[in-house]
Amino acid sequence: MLELVLFYIFGAIAVISAIMVITRHNVVHSAAFLGATLFAVAGIFLTLQAEFLAGVQVIVYVGGILVLFVFVIMLIAVERSVHERQYNGQWTIALVTSAILIAEIVYGLYRGKDSLILPSVGWEFGAGRNGALHVVSAAVRDRVHSAAGRNRRGGCAVEEENAGGRITASW
Repeated sequence: MLELVLFYIFGAIAVISAIMVITRHNVVHSAAFLGATLFAVAGIFLTLQAEFLAGVQVIVYVGGILVLFVFVIMLIAVERSVHERQYNGQWTIALVTSAILIAEIVYGLYRGKDSLILPSVGWEFGAGRNGALHVVSAAVRDRVHSAAGRNRRGGCAVEEENAGGRITASW
């Protein structure tokens, strides 16, 4: 129960600090919130008993990437960039794209899980006797089954040539 509560606390911290990263005007504050986000993700890894991933998260991202960001921030002239005009000409594109994405999510939630099923393209995936992955088109599968029905020994092989190369199926 404690792990679930900590998971939600770290998740809320990660989401809120990630929003703060992209909404702050001061780049130093954004870098500090990025550090909070990365530490919160490491906390989520700890609640999921993934201590190695939490350590890698802290060492690689906080210890390497975030320090690099802070170093670059120190090299650029922050005072000059504050007084420059910000380019905000893409708000309309961002709003239209966001509206389309929200409409798709609402439609998917309204229609239910059946609206998220992709149509079948006629390919089957499965594991063979030796554990290897086999990918067979529906046409080849039908030919194999019809040939296996005529073959009394129970095994057959079908080869099909198309523009992409040769497809071999054996049973």
